Amino acid sequence: MSEKDKPERKRIHATGSMKEIMINYFHELDSASNDPNDLVAWCTSVGPAELLLSFGFKVYYPENHGAMLGTSRMATGLIPVANAIGYSPDICSYLTSDIGSFVKHESPMLTNFDMKEFPKPDVLAYNTNQCRDVQEWFSFYSRKFDVPLIGVNAPDKIDNLQEEHIHSNEGQFKLLVEPLEKISGNVYNEGKLKEVIRLSKNCTELWRQVLETAAHSPSPLTFFDGCIHMGPAVVLRGSQTAVDYYELLLKELKERNENNMGAIANEQFRLYWDGMPIWGKLRSLSNLFSELDTCMVASTYCNSWIFSGFDPERPFYGMAKAYTEIFINRSERIKEQYIENMVKKYNCDGVIFHDAKTCPSNSNARYGMPERLKESGVPTLVLDGDLNDLRCYSEEQSITKIQAFIEQLQGNI
Repeated sequence: MSEKDKPERKRIHATGSMKEIMINYFHELDSASNDPNDLVAWCTSVGPAELLLSFGFKVYYPENHGAMLGTSRMATGLIPVANAIGYSPDICSYLTSDIGSFVKHESPMLTNFDMKEFPKPDVLAYNTNQCRDVQEWFSFYSRKFDVPLIGVNAPDKIDNLQEEHIHSNEGQFKLLVEPLEKISGNVYNEGKLKEVIRLSKNCTELWRQVLETAAHSPSPLTFFDGCIHMGPAVVLRGSQTAVDYYELLLKELKERNENNMGAIANEQFRLYWDGMPIWGKLRSLSNLFSELDTCMVASTYCNSWIFSGFDPERPFYGMAKAYTEIFINRSERIKEQYIENMVKKYNCDGVIFHDAKTCPSNSNARYGMPERLKESGVPTLVLDGDLNDLRCYSEEQSITKIQAFIEQLQGNI
């Protein structure tokens, strides 16, 4: 298909504001890293960020950096650097590309955001609610920078969430207070924590509403748009900046729905994406689905930053609940029910599962779920790939499979 024949893509005008916000975030992080009077914490993407923010830390998220390395396609060349110092090619490619980036001193942060160095942490804080790899990842930097490593070890693969699960994590969150007081020199302030959680809750609620605009037909945004616009929800939740941005974005998307303006020109099919993005192929996959008049309207991944459990009046309990009940931390039965409900909610014609080679925790095609969904009448397709390591992804094979899947959907009409 020639460039002039490609379907028109609708630009989201709020994107300009989002880019400016993210640039400011990295500039502030760089400034804090180079100011001995400021505090910097490294944190896993799904908590305990709010507690760190309440102590006055500027928070850096290595997983966000991993996604940047994937999107820029630097990751595949950096992963072997980590492999050479003993990190297996089978573990998280966020981890291996990030460590490779650090060892080689090559990063989009240094080139695109004019940062002088990787931000130097005063503390590293993890939560294993996503996977064990984050603990080992942060242990590397704890040794390199000779700074404290603290964290929460979450119960995982939870079926029915019990109060015991929440209280277990609540107690662990509370145990982080004393070391953070020593590291920061600041006394725990419950009022500050409540305010940060209030802002995080507002942010996550607005992000939920943003994603739910895609229940409209035609959808005003795609999964690929969501992967870009989730940035503030990841690195700036707990701030008024993130709240203001999602109010702006939500207003624009609601106006699109009022005017029946779809994200793609001729939406005929609506799909659900499960699993990690293939970061280095976001643009090409987005274009391919657009050419096939197919909108990827919803995803497990983008919804991973909706934390309904936050409660400003019960800050530790709310953090524990929000960060324990997340999708990735649940049983196969709960995950399957969730996807079935999402397919109905967004009126999806089928589900695409991304089986990411180095991310078993976020790959849900390995225990028969696609086949069970097919039995219940939901067409499914499994794509083999990876979040960052493009050596695990065959573009030609994937395109053929996607085209055949859309033909199958056409035959079902």
